[in-house]
Amino acid sequence: MAAVTNPLILSRNMSTEATPKPPDTQHLYGLAARFGTPQAVLAAARTINQHGYQRVEAYTPYAVKGLAEALQFHATGIPLIVLAGGLLGCLGGFLMLWYANVISYPLNIGGKPLNSWPAFIPITFEMTVLGASLFSLFGCLALNGLPQPYHPMFKAPRFELATQTDFFLCIEASDPRFNLAALHALLESTGPIEIVEVPW
Repeated sequence: MAAVTNPLILSRNMSTEATPKPPDTQHLYGLAARFGTPQAVLAAARTINQHGYQRVEAYTPYAVKGLAEALQFHATGIPLIVLAGGLLGCLGGFLMLWYANVISYPLNIGGKPLNSWPAFIPITFEMTVLGASLFSLFGCLALNGLPQPYHPMFKAPRFELATQTDFFLCIEASDPRFNLAALHALLESTGPIEIVEVPW
């Protein structure tokens, strides 16, 4: 008898090249499950991760401790973006003061040197904070794809509860391991309130 391989327990080390989707899943954005507690969605996320799914997104009304790790979210570039903004703000603030006091409008005040850098520190510090803050704000917006007036999950039934009481987990159809029937059975085993197909 030929051995039957369960596609859900294949190793992540194997090739994950995307295969053409069956016609019945081409119209899908993904398969979403709704949970009533943070513990339930956390356990489901760990189960999904153990089975090798990579294109998974969680939608919760508040932060759930351990959920990001369960979904293996990778660190973003925000720290470097904030550092770059702070350095540019610092350099820009100092050069602005230096140019104004040394080049553009030099004044001899009590014999002090024109490039009196200790006097530049307060404004240089404020410019550093301003640059880091602005880069942090716009960097977060860009990395999160915001503003986003439309998302396929908006079509999911009762998705408005994701900002109130319920917790959603969506496995996108673009995941290399996506198989509608097998994934539905796997999500059923995690005890969701309901499972819905999310169209584009």
